[in-house]
Amino acid sequence: MAKSQQTFNKIEKEKKRLKKREEKQKKKLARRAEAAEAKEKGEVSEFAYVDHLGNLTDTPPDPSLKVEIDAESIEIGIPKKEDMEPEDPVKKGKVSFFDTSKGFGFIIDTDSNEKYFTHVSGLIDQIAENDKVSFELERGLKGMNAVKVKKI
Repeated sequence: MAKSQQTFNKIEKEKKRLKKREEKQKKKLARRAEAAEAKEKGEVSEFAYVDHLGNLTDTPPDPSLKVEIDAESIEIGIPKKEDMEPEDPVKKGKVSFFDTSKGFGFIIDTDSNEKYFTHVSGLIDQIAENDKVSFELERGLKGMNAVKVKKI
């Protein structure tokens, strides 16, 4: 004869699960009974209302305090920038560091004092440290990069 697959541990877990289910059912019936008693006495309302201030109450809100909102006036998202003039893509700066053997360096923007990375592949003219240059920005993997770099 084969040994039973029901182990002691499995039997105990099944008993616990059934006991939990019965307790849950008892609690559910008790809540229903309490609600029915309260309803008979007129103590509890079945509904929760939100007043004009956003607070939960058991009484219906006063219709005279209702505020009409025009659905067309609700803006979703960020409004377009129409007033601003487009920013000049060509910026001016000064080369703070450039390593010709490795082929990269950094340019400091004269307007914002931001430091931008530049690579030899983005150069138009040969540059060296302390040269005044004009450049454009392009998004790279680690931030903005200076490209189309020319001496002024």
